[in-house]
Amino acid sequence: MFGLANPDRFLRFTRPLMPAVWTLAAVLLLAGAWLSFAAPEDYQQGDTVRIMFVHVPAASIGLVAYGALGVSSFFALVFRHPLADAAARAAALPGAALTALALITGSLWGKPMWGAWWAWGDARLMSVLILFLFYLGYMALRASIDDETRAARAAAVLGLVGLINLPIVKFSVDWWNTLHQPASLLRADGPAMPPAYLAPLLTMMAAYGLLFLAVWLTAIRTEIVRRRVLSVRARRALEA
Repeated sequence: MFGLANPDRFLRFTRPLMPAVWTLAAVLLLAGAWLSFAAPEDYQQGDTVRIMFVHVPAASIGLVAYGALGVSSFFALVFRHPLADAAARAAALPGAALTALALITGSLWGKPMWGAWWAWGDARLMSVLILFLFYLGYMALRASIDDETRAARAAAVLGLVGLINLPIVKFSVDWWNTLHQPASLLRADGPAMPPAYLAPLLTMMAAYGLLFLAVWLTAIRTEIVRRRVLSVRARRALEA
């Protein structure tokens, strides 16, 4: 990991990986979509159960993305690794998009199941909304400060603070009485769902994870190039 903190080494290492990661993500998305539509209707939820195959992966990988942002912020703030700030910045937009997708699909799923689009008293809903606001705050803070060094430090602090919310999102259904059901996948006695639903869900989880990885690595590579262009322009401006 520390060796890959060198931008040139990171670019060389990830260049051959990018086509494979993008291709595998696309294949798994197609396979997951096919399995999702092939799954039988639920005896209670009917066809609306298929929203689960979009909602749960989006929510889960949204948490993973913020974890990547927070850990990268830590290395950027404490160890001043060259790529850490770029990695944190690159995780913000795809993480926010996944979390927004989780909120939207959760609302679409909640209406037929709970009879309401939103429940302000639900701890899981509110903690995921706060997660989304942390994403927006991170991006807004970076955009509001012209000095990139100061912007990176301020955003890194916010990114670290937001990590506190991750266990709250994860364990909110255990700590409080919420409309959401307890965990169905990560359980001591094994997953609590039939194979007809487990297979498409796990496939979509893997697909979303690889899709985020592909977008994240691509965004980091793009950020490296952007900073090099800015550095060249600044050097030429000084020489002029």
